[in-house]
Amino acid sequence: MTTTSPIRIGVMGAHSTGKTMLCKRVEMELRGNGMTPARTGSIGKRAALNGLPKMQKHTVASTEWVIAQGIADVIAAGAQGADVILADRAPHDAIAYLNAALEFRGEQIPDLERDRLLLLASTQLPKYDLLLATVLDETMPVAQKHDYDPRYRVLVDQHVHALLATESMPHVCVTSDPDSQANAVAKALELCLKAAAV
Repeated sequence: MTTTSPIRIGVMGAHSTGKTMLCKRVEMELRGNGMTPARTGSIGKRAALNGLPKMQKHTVASTEWVIAQGIADVIAAGAQGADVILADRAPHDAIAYLNAALEFRGEQIPDLERDRLLLLASTQLPKYDLLLATVLDETMPVAQKHDYDPRYRVLVDQHVHALLATESMPHVCVTSDPDSQANAVAKALELCLKAAAV
């Protein structure tokens, strides 16, 4: 990964593992240091509004839409003048969710479709300066407003980290431990401030 303009930081991980909160913390630190960050997100909600399946019902089509919408959101944020873009769901995240959904349902897709989605996500990987990957802590409570299937949530976590390993994507793992979260925020801030000073 190489530093680009604007700086791009992507977050991956299972639902309710602190991705959005992590993005908000980084955003707050950046604003406090005079930078102009933009945070993308709510792609899952927008997919549902467009009639696309999500979570354990993900399909190739919904995954492709999520990746493409995420790419469009990042481009739009850059066009609006952000010097740091925080992508709450980096492109490969959608593939991990699909892989988990397929395993959950006991289904497979043709290799050609899987390769096509991986290629689409991989075209964006060099544009990211930092990837943060949250780690599922099953002891942490999930908000009652969510009716997430616990088995699917575990599968998503497994597939996120398997994908990061098999695709050899440099990343920082972020656990529920406060020190781990603080370290991730500090790394993101250090990267951005260093780039801004060049």
